[in-house]
Amino acid sequence: MKNTFLILLIMTLFTVSGCKKFIDVNDNPNVPTDVNEALILSPVELDISHSVSAGFDFAIVNHWMQNISLNQPVPNTGTYQLFNSDVDGDWSNLYTTCMNNLIALTKRAEAGSNTKYAGISQILTAFSLGVATDLWGDVPYSNAFQGSANFKPSYDKQEDVYKSIQSLLDKALANIAANKGKAPGSDDFYYGGDMNQWKKLAYTLKARFYMHLTKAPGYTATAQADLALAALQNGMQTNDDDMKFAYPGSAGQENPLYGTFHPVSTLMLSDKLVDGFKTRNDPRLSIMVAPAQTTGLYTGLPIGTPTSGSYQLESYSRPGAFYRDPAAFFYVVNYTEALFLKAEATLIKSGFAAAQPIYQDAIKAHMSKLGVSTANTNTYLSARGTLTNSNALQLIIEEKTIANYLSIENFNDWRRTGFPAITKVAAALSEIPRRFLYPQAEIIANPQAVQSAKLTDRVWWDKL
Repeated sequence: MKNTFLILLIMTLFTVSGCKKFIDVNDNPNVPTDVNEALILSPVELDISHSVSAGFDFAIVNHWMQNISLNQPVPNTGTYQLFNSDVDGDWSNLYTTCMNNLIALTKRAEAGSNTKYAGISQILTAFSLGVATDLWGDVPYSNAFQGSANFKPSYDKQEDVYKSIQSLLDKALANIAANKGKAPGSDDFYYGGDMNQWKKLAYTLKARFYMHLTKAPGYTATAQADLALAALQNGMQTNDDDMKFAYPGSAGQENPLYGTFHPVSTLMLSDKLVDGFKTRNDPRLSIMVAPAQTTGLYTGLPIGTPTSGSYQLESYSRPGAFYRDPAAFFYVVNYTEALFLKAEATLIKSGFAAAQPIYQDAIKAHMSKLGVSTANTNTYLSARGTLTNSNALQLIIEEKTIANYLSIENFNDWRRTGFPAITKVAAALSEIPRRFLYPQAEIIANPQAVQSAKLTDRVWWDKL
């Protein structure tokens, strides 16, 4: 990865610029107008881990989900202060750095019959498009990515975006099955070119997006559960299937959570998150949460309660080394999510008793990944009790949120299920936000009626 950021620069220059070829003798070999698939794939995969899954959107969502706390005077992000311009970078990152390059990668790969690259690119496009529409609702897609032919693409309705996501994943699976052309290797940071792993990821994402629509207008929970269960038969099967990014850990190449929770950022874990581990007597506490440096205690920082000075800040906890070490994996999509999706879909179709063993298997899988002993795992499962008609959905989503540690996917689960239960924080500027504001740069460059949406407005599928 030493040259990752250089590759990203080269790729960006390629995708945003070009020169018209008049005669061959004017070609400059030092300024390429085309690059191979590998040089596009690697930096986009890095960006999906580092910026899409762990960028500013990650921080905003985890403020709203009350997982992290900012040591700054209110109002701040934790009390729901957000401006349109704050999310300019997130939108640009998804559309310019990720999807624009992925669309180019897909076209190049399909033109060269390199179907493995095309399949990976379509899966990553579906993932990125899903992040965009879940944060903003209606977004440009079908008329976007045309360059100078259309600088102001219309916005697709979110329902249509969801159809496009499923179509992308279906096309990706067809390209993987075609098994033609060049195969990725070390340029694929997630799976090293293992197309069976990519296939499992595609099916797991299909199930994720099916389950997002259990309460969407015109859709039924039973039908979506059927679709999810069918997809999960081919989805992730073990923790080895996790979509995760390996960071070297050297200076400038650290896991993004290391920088996010660096003392300079003044971000710490919240008291709500830390106290939840203690209340549950959760054996994962010492693995997922680091003790405060000055006290050795597991202490979360209350939201909206600034400390004064670095000494006080070090009296609060950050994520544990398993997730925050500079060389730790960053988990983008987890096998445990597939199990919790299966548990929820089974609950809808067959009831809480049928969902119980799947729910327990999901917890066991996460405990195993963290190295928790079988004895401690069984003690925890016993203390959590069995699913009932009244608590099943709550327990499934609560445990899914723990296993999807700090994932932006937890925001989607909260909006569609109401779990984990949260109430607005003290000094809140509004009710708990349910979406992102549209970016100021997009409002100026491509004005659309939907851009007047407020933080508390709901996206199309959010009908809790």
